[in-house]
Amino acid sequence: MTMKFFAAVLASGVSATALYAPNACAQTGEQTYNIEAQRLSDALRKYSDISGREVIAASSLLEGRRSNRVRGRLSPDEALSRLLSGTGLTIELVEGAWVLRSGNVDAVGLSSTEVPSSEAIIVTGSRIRGAGPVGSPLMTIDRDALDRSGRATLADFIQTIPQNFSGGPTEANIGMSGRGNSLSNIGFGSSINLRGLGPGATLTLFDATRPSLGGASGAFADLSLVPSAAIERVEILTDGASAIYGSDAVAGVVNVRFRNRFEGAETRLRAGTADGAYGEVQLSQIVGTGWSTGHVVVAVEYYQRGNLPSTQRAFATEDLRPFGGPDLRSNYNNPGTIVAANGQRFQIPRGQDGTALTPAQLIPSSDFQRGDARRNIDILPKQKNASIYGSAEQAIGENFTLFARGLYADRRFEARRRLNGTMPLTVTPANPYYVDPIGTGQPVTVYYDPSADFGPEGVRGRVRALNAALGARAALGSWEVELAGGYGLQREHYDGVNLIHFTRLPQAASAASLATALNPFGDGAVNDPALIDRLRGSLAVDTRYRVWTGALRADGPLFQVPAGEAKLAFGAEYRRDRLTYIQTSDLVGAAPRTDGIPGLPDKRVVRSLYAELALPIFDSSGAFPGELALSIAGRYEDYSDVGDTANPKAGIRWTPFSGLTLRASYGRSFRAPFFDELVGTANARYQAIRVADPASPTGQSVVLALFGFRPDIGPEKATSWTAGMDFEPTFLPGAKLALTWFNIDYRGRIASGSAEFRNFLVAREIYAPLIEDNPDPATVAAYFANPSFSNAIGAAPSDVRAIIDVRTRNLSSSRVRGLDFDLGYSRSIGNGHLDLSFGGSRLFEIDNRLIETAAPNNVVGTLGNPVKLRLRGRAGFTLGAFDGGVGINHVGSYRNRTVTPEERVKCWTTVDLQLGARIAGGGDQGGRSLRLALSINNLFDRDPPYARFQAIGSAIGYDPEQANALGRTMALQAVLAW
Repeated sequence: MTMKFFAAVLASGVSATALYAPNACAQTGEQTYNIEAQRLSDALRKYSDISGREVIAASSLLEGRRSNRVRGRLSPDEALSRLLSGTGLTIELVEGAWVLRSGNVDAVGLSSTEVPSSEAIIVTGSRIRGAGPVGSPLMTIDRDALDRSGRATLADFIQTIPQNFSGGPTEANIGMSGRGNSLSNIGFGSSINLRGLGPGATLTLFDATRPSLGGASGAFADLSLVPSAAIERVEILTDGASAIYGSDAVAGVVNVRFRNRFEGAETRLRAGTADGAYGEVQLSQIVGTGWSTGHVVVAVEYYQRGNLPSTQRAFATEDLRPFGGPDLRSNYNNPGTIVAANGQRFQIPRGQDGTALTPAQLIPSSDFQRGDARRNIDILPKQKNASIYGSAEQAIGENFTLFARGLYADRRFEARRRLNGTMPLTVTPANPYYVDPIGTGQPVTVYYDPSADFGPEGVRGRVRALNAALGARAALGSWEVELAGGYGLQREHYDGVNLIHFTRLPQAASAASLATALNPFGDGAVNDPALIDRLRGSLAVDTRYRVWTGALRADGPLFQVPAGEAKLAFGAEYRRDRLTYIQTSDLVGAAPRTDGIPGLPDKRVVRSLYAELALPIFDSSGAFPGELALSIAGRYEDYSDVGDTANPKAGIRWTPFSGLTLRASYGRSFRAPFFDELVGTANARYQAIRVADPASPTGQSVVLALFGFRPDIGPEKATSWTAGMDFEPTFLPGAKLALTWFNIDYRGRIASGSAEFRNFLVAREIYAPLIEDNPDPATVAAYFANPSFSNAIGAAPSDVRAIIDVRTRNLSSSRVRGLDFDLGYSRSIGNGHLDLSFGGSRLFEIDNRLIETAAPNNVVGTLGNPVKLRLRGRAGFTLGAFDGGVGINHVGSYRNRTVTPEERVKCWTTVDLQLGARIAGGGDQGGRSLRLALSINNLFDRDPPYARFQAIGSAIGYDPEQANALGRTMALQAVLAW
């Protein structure tokens, strides 16, 4: 050994460990690795056995550290990179031996002449191989964390992440909330919504490629379609990244990485249950094989889950009196309530069929016979999902590689939900079942719930999605060039079930013959099924979202500086998106009708250019002032429908001494409008109305209100910056602390003032930009002559005192500030290992302004928005063949300002338990192993805290955007590797 070698070792610690196989020959090609997550020292020994490489490490560096799992056919560099990812260690080649040293990077700094595959070392947030996102915070959720979470699907796991807000398109919100494009979620999909800024402000990628989008607006990527067995890890960048990826990366980026290097076979079986006959079954299989020049992986998964009826949860009711709230039950029931001609109410008695009902049997009442609409509504739908993922790569020669990936999913769903509702029925004396409570012979109004005759309202449908990518990589010296193309298609369809026809049902209430007349006076299903079938309505919706992508990129070293190599990545991208929406309905009128969305753009074409530079400023080899690195990125995008935009980003990382890294980032991001926000004047409506006006002698003025969408809607824009630190103290091996302060200034958000337009003239100082006083008479006359104008009040053009613009436009703004934190500790104890983690997100403000002149409204910690504090912790252990863990999830208290007086919603803390055992085989027995695991989520079966959550046509006693209604769930899982 030379003095340089000993110096490298001694710089790392007081003693050194050589981890190598004396009889092994060093390998440079790909080998098959099957190394389980374990103590790092043991994992490195097995790595050396397979690779033949000598690895030298100070004992103090290895103490308390754990490796990642490594499986598949990999080069030695790729395997070592994966093994050490996240350990805080780097590796250096010294006199033919590989020496570990302390560092604070997530990717191994390889200095060999081999160039590993780009998949292994390109990290979300950067386009440069071998470099993570300089200055930006990045969370990595690996396969092991997913397995030990007790969650069956990625969509379920995402809801536990403190930075995520469950408002928006999730299956639990359908029919309950219209916020965050949840109304567009016609296929019961699930999205991620970082910081609560909406699913459109979080970019979701599948292996760094944009997938097709879901919903009636194409507003989100549906995570429920991803087979969990195919996931290698999930990388979450909680920072704006439009300079790297383009539109939507305002709050962050979620990149789902697949197990493209898996080798062997793995079978997964999972069965779960919860109170109320709720159950789920998950079956999956993944197989992979490799050869000297390529590999192939195929994963299939089937997931089935039952529905969760509201009747199985006491808090899923409209009668909130048991919780201290009001009675919000509907006026409609079965048997129903008769309102006589004089307005007096009479409840229809139970236990009769309405054919011989007399006025004497009716029950006079001051109230309606109320009905709980929740009894016929599901909290969660029934779901069946079958998916398949495939990946293949083949090298042609030494420098050229072809690759292909594809994901197909077919999900079917069924749920009882209030889709269209009902209406009061006017029953005339001609109806053979007519009853007059007061003997006037006048028509009566019956508040009748038709669900007993028609069956509960609901939907059933299907979502099919295909996402595929094909490309080639070429190594040109130390540079790599890649050309790739992708195609995505997502088709969604649903049919309404048990809907009434809003024309035929009232007609039947006034019909004169027994064959055609509706009987709304009975208790239960009292009408002829053939008659009910003639009174049914129908609704069917079909959407199709398609995306074509093409990309050419290159990256490699640019020039040498004293601190290392400056690296550059640049590229060009092309994308074409298309959304179609068709609705066929037979709900009103004499015949069915088919409609699209008027003004919906035919397609969108996006052309982009980007570049990113990573520059090491100085490196003092472990001595102060340590290492300093800088990154600069920029992206230009040209949209065929909303113009062009340019966005920069810069990041800096300083490691003044071993174990401490300081970082910061700054960037601008944007979100392009959804297709249905670009319909322009096609949906315009102009109306003469009277609104309150303190300046008017009468207290009111006639205004011309403009409704619809402005034709000049452009991208939303954001400026964000972060500052943080990563600390791994040398005096406490295995401990780490990460802190990130973030600030997002989100401007030009697409919104309208429709909720407050009647107060525009009352609060002129706020809404002045939306008011045009004393408008030009020619302008007013043109609106009056427009076919979209309506004039219910009969106003003349000269009566109009102002024009108020209520159209959807780039109007509002949000400012989000907060702190993310993550504390961890890992160490070996005897034959076992202990892992502790505790993290969360503390939001200090979400200042929303409807318009720039309005006062900021801090909505953090209020219903419909993220809470101030969310926490997640876990204590895990391994002991021989056994492992387990206890997890804690905490949602802080918040205020419900949607009711008067406002109410406090209590905090909610749940405990999860996981226990596992490897009962057969092991990593050293040809890769064959069997692991059984028991998971119990919400161990103590804690109900969500009471919250008065009201929606259009319904209400419920908990907040589905903050809490889970399942209660205690138990699941058994078997994972067989063979």
